[in-house]
Amino acid sequence: MSGNTALLIVDVQTGLFDEGAYRADDLLAHVSSLTARARGANVPVIYVQHTADDPEDSLHPDSPGHAIHPPIAPHQGELIVQKTTPDSFNETTLRQELESRGIQKLIIAGMQTDYCINATSRRAVQLGYDVTLVSDAHTTADGETAQQVIDQYNHDLNDEGVRLVTTDKVEFNPV
Repeated sequence: MSGNTALLIVDVQTGLFDEGAYRADDLLAHVSSLTARARGANVPVIYVQHTADDPEDSLHPDSPGHAIHPPIAPHQGELIVQKTTPDSFNETTLRQELESRGIQKLIIAGMQTDYCINATSRRAVQLGYDVTLVSDAHTTADGETAQQVIDQYNHDLNDEGVRLVTTDKVEFNPV
């Protein structure tokens, strides 16, 4: 990875954990490792935060669940992009922010596999970004089919031009 790379952390918010996230502790450990290594290599860490309109939704800005999970919370000065749909590029400033920073390669991790990770990864490929999905650093709602959902989306996204790599294989070269 080089100076045109960013780590994109999507929707790792406390409200989604409160609702039940599959292998939540593993996700937090993997994302924490990724953010620490990216920062150590001076690779930008960019957060996407889902914002719900419904005041009863755990991801509403007035809800404690809207917060990015504390173990992987942004450091001062790190970009947080607000979104209202599963696609992190739809009606947000993400593309403009990436362009202004010269980012062409995205390493993606976060939640939820079958919604925001899927939509964001596909859209990033459509927009011409070089996309790597950290295959063991995204998750979905907890349930007996959760691992099958993750495996299926890993397979499908790989077929769509998304590179898959596990957390331990992600390399951030210092810039």
